[in-house]
Amino acid sequence: MSAQSKKEQVHELRERGFVVVKGLVSAERCAALKGVALQQLHEAAQPIEYEADLRYPGAPESKHAPGGHTVRRLLDAYVRDALFREWASAPEIRGWMELYFGEAPRLSRAHHNCMMTKHPAYGSLTGWHRDARYWSFERDDLVSTWLALGSETVRNGGLWFVPGSHTMTFTSERFDAHKFFRADVPENEALIRAAVSPELDPGDVVFFHCNTLHSAGQNLTDDVKFSLVFTYHGASNVPLPGTRSASKPEVTL
Repeated sequence: MSAQSKKEQVHELRERGFVVVKGLVSAERCAALKGVALQQLHEAAQPIEYEADLRYPGAPESKHAPGGHTVRRLLDAYVRDALFREWASAPEIRGWMELYFGEAPRLSRAHHNCMMTKHPAYGSLTGWHRDARYWSFERDDLVSTWLALGSETVRNGGLWFVPGSHTMTFTSERFDAHKFFRADVPENEALIRAAVSPELDPGDVVFFHCNTLHSAGQNLTDDVKFSLVFTYHGASNVPLPGTRSASKPEVTL
């Protein structure tokens, strides 16, 4: 557990838009989670999102191109395996989210809820964005947990964050047609220069706000990177009817 108290961690999240909690998950639990992920990746257990589905920079052009069946995400992690489910609803997560939201937390099965993989060679880079760009809730106040199951650094495609960006207001012109934050706009460029990339050890968890600008580079190592990612919101902040955010039953912690 981090030397910070939960209250201090929540405060840092509110101030910076993200907080890293070191060593929240044991090495044994990480190894077990990664073992399940490796097996399901080997089996290509559906549902799966492929790099070729998104075609971000560095991804294969199609599923018929070299690397076309490179997996990006093992989707709907909550129902894939009991170990994933136990972590998603763990007492330490429930208590943390209760403190942040001030009410009963819910897990969204429509967003994140995945084992994120980043492969060498065909693992694409992810441009600067806010997750809330494609989420539809009454309020843009959701928090994601990113559990590193191995070391995460700039070299293997670790996360980058712009501190404090979750509270900033941007005009639509500062994003492209796909709602990525444009690096060619001078004001944006200045913000991006302030970004940081925390190095993560296995068992570290990043809590980050849905409006925090973040990105990730390509994996330049020889090993696949695995991260288990879930998203939460307060019970009163409901998904809008008829949207993707309301497309799957939610989980009350």
